[in-house]
Amino acid sequence: MGVQKKVRAFAKTKRVIGQRDARLKKNQPTASSELEKKKKPDGVIREIPQQSSALFFQYNTALVPPYSVLVDTNFLSHSIQRKLDLLPSMMDCLYAKCTPVITDCVMAELEKLGTKYRYGGARDPRWERLKCDHKGVYADDCLVDRVMKHMIYIVATNDRDLKRRVRKIPGVPIMSVARAKYVIERLPDAPEK
Repeated sequence: MGVQKKVRAFAKTKRVIGQRDARLKKNQPTASSELEKKKKPDGVIREIPQQSSALFFQYNTALVPPYSVLVDTNFLSHSIQRKLDLLPSMMDCLYAKCTPVITDCVMAELEKLGTKYRYGGARDPRWERLKCDHKGVYADDCLVDRVMKHMIYIVATNDRDLKRRVRKIPGVPIMSVARAKYVIERLPDAPEK
């Protein structure tokens, strides 16, 4: 007869709350700590306060043809991959004359991507070039700041994060590449007279 093995009693062990448990008072989030998390070291807040999209017409009466379309790097790369000619495709989408606008940040990002994405159309005289007066070449922040200051732009991008940030700004339409054509969201109908 052998020695009987002793089984450990699992139900009798004490459960201890870990140091990082959210139920502890010191781990409860406060309003000031949430703001500190959203702020970058240089003081830039990454989130824009949510406002109702019902105020669309009140905010953006300046958005009339010829449209100024602020173009992102991601949008240009998707256009190149799907072999879409930028200006005619934009005009087909908007049914109006439009001017593609490209910032120095976007040009810098395009140059980083390589020779395939050095889009020759970006140097086209029909395109408008904007000078950037900030440090760094992160185009998303630049585009969001520019749209916040001057709400005369349609933002052309396929970047999910940038779309999410621009949607929080009332009255700014977003153009993107989908199914080998350009689509636009939140562009108002023509006002009735």
